[in-house]
Amino acid sequence: MGEGTMQIRLAHADDAGAIHAGLLMIAAHLGSEGKVTSTVEDIRRHGFGGQPAFTVLIAEIDSDFAGMVLFFDSFSTWRGQRGAYVQDIVVDQRFRGHGIGVALLRAAAAHVRDAGGAYLRLSVDAANVQAQKFYTRLGLEWSQEERLHAAYGESFQALAGQHESGV
Repeated sequence: MGEGTMQIRLAHADDAGAIHAGLLMIAAHLGSEGKVTSTVEDIRRHGFGGQPAFTVLIAEIDSDFAGMVLFFDSFSTWRGQRGAYVQDIVVDQRFRGHGIGVALLRAAAAHVRDAGGAYLRLSVDAANVQAQKFYTRLGLEWSQEERLHAAYGESFQALAGQHESGV
């Protein structure tokens, strides 16, 4: 990377292609390209409009996509506070090692704070030790008390169907 100027800005609908490309970068880094089934249109439809499902901040170096952080609103009932869950963060390989990831997380935290939030949460792929160390250096603590559970696809449909059957 040269001595270009970094700018972090709020994404807009025209950025859907770059956001989706960022998601594919994450998948490639994890060797999971085949697991991404979302499309650029999914990103555009769900991220922008009347009730956006998420917020994206994009880092640019001299107008080139350098990275992004995608997050959405969260609420801690135990803390009684608003916050956000960071779903995805990526820095383009060309720009790694220059503080862009740190800048993106700080910008996300500031965005959340300015909207009345008081925390960030995220999960990390268990095999991504490098990312785990990065988050720890920034002060994001690993919660040993919690485990992530999820229902997707057929499991989700079966769970949703249980309600309909009166179970």
